[in-house]
Amino acid sequence: MLIDRPAPELTILMPCLNEANTVALCVGKARDFLLRAGIHGEVVVADNGSTDGSQELAEAAGARVVAVAERGYGAALLGGIRAATGTYVIMGDADDSYDFERLEHFVERLRGGTRLVMGNRFTGGIAPGAMPFLHRYLGTPVISFIGRLFFKLKVGDFNCGLRGFAREDILKLNLSSPGMEFASELIVKAALAGYSIDEVPTTLKPDGRDRPPHLRSWRDGWRHLRFLLMLSPRWLFLIPGLACWTIGTLACAALAIAPIRLGNVVFDIHTMLYAGTASVLGLQMIYFAIFTRLFGTLFGPFKPHGNLERFLKVFSLERGLILALLAIGLGGALAVSSLWEWRDVGYAAADPERLMRLAIPSVILLIEGVETAIASFFIAILNLLRTNGAERR
Repeated sequence: MLIDRPAPELTILMPCLNEANTVALCVGKARDFLLRAGIHGEVVVADNGSTDGSQELAEAAGARVVAVAERGYGAALLGGIRAATGTYVIMGDADDSYDFERLEHFVERLRGGTRLVMGNRFTGGIAPGAMPFLHRYLGTPVISFIGRLFFKLKVGDFNCGLRGFAREDILKLNLSSPGMEFASELIVKAALAGYSIDEVPTTLKPDGRDRPPHLRSWRDGWRHLRFLLMLSPRWLFLIPGLACWTIGTLACAALAIAPIRLGNVVFDIHTMLYAGTASVLGLQMIYFAIFTRLFGTLFGPFKPHGNLERFLKVFSLERGLILALLAIGLGGALAVSSLWEWRDVGYAAADPERLMRLAIPSVILLIEGVETAIASFFIAILNLLRTNGAERR
């Protein structure tokens, strides 16, 4: 007779690629924790194609091994999360650098309703030789600072590999990164979804490998940074765009009146041309920030944002087109003025300095006017799709 057993409360998940030296030890520690804490749980090893017998060692130690064909740290973890049967999942590397016998604080926070519990190695203690100098004093602090700045998170260790979460909550985030940047994707998408995030002190000791780590400092650091930028249109587009547009527009307007002299340095029409270019690029970046945020609310991962909602209450296609026509009209007026300047000299060679003070602002205004008209239509289209989508939901 078949007896239905209740689903495990906790899955302890370990990604694995050739960890024969340590995987059995990690599995044993995790099982000891479950037994000592009286938790109905399981240990799952997500094997990413090991060729050193790690699978057999993990099974002999009491783990359930799940084969994940797609290579990569994130791919292995995603495969393991999907295969897990526990209500909660605590993930950690199978290299014996994390202490699987001390997971009580993770379980307490998860049971208390925290949806993502992060380990913090800097508060828990990093043993000598456990973390490379470059990672400890540059890579991890910089990535963690950028993550806190971009997403307003109180997370001190973005790259800690020991973390716990409610399995169903994480599956709803549609995580997809196959590589090391999965660590950042998990935190950022959880934050964008409004999940509660907390940290607990975690120790780190030197791993038990007899081979180089899979992590590649510069390559994987860039992948983390790239991912953080792509999910933060404010810092990728909006803030740099506002700076470029403001500085470029003010400088172009000032130089349209007269050259600017600072000591022996004179800024003239050549500087004006570069300032105008900065203004155009800045406006494009501002529009891209709006496009990205609107598109993200349509297809994820962004939720409606207060500043965006306030902008959309003021914005309308007609207002955008009126602004575009004003810019085009002013640019056209300056173009006509430059033609009159040219006519006054009988359509011969005109004073380039005088003529360019009219021509450069004219071209900038014409470009930005057309850009604004196109952007207004695109914003209106995206907002219409978003509104229709909300009505269908």
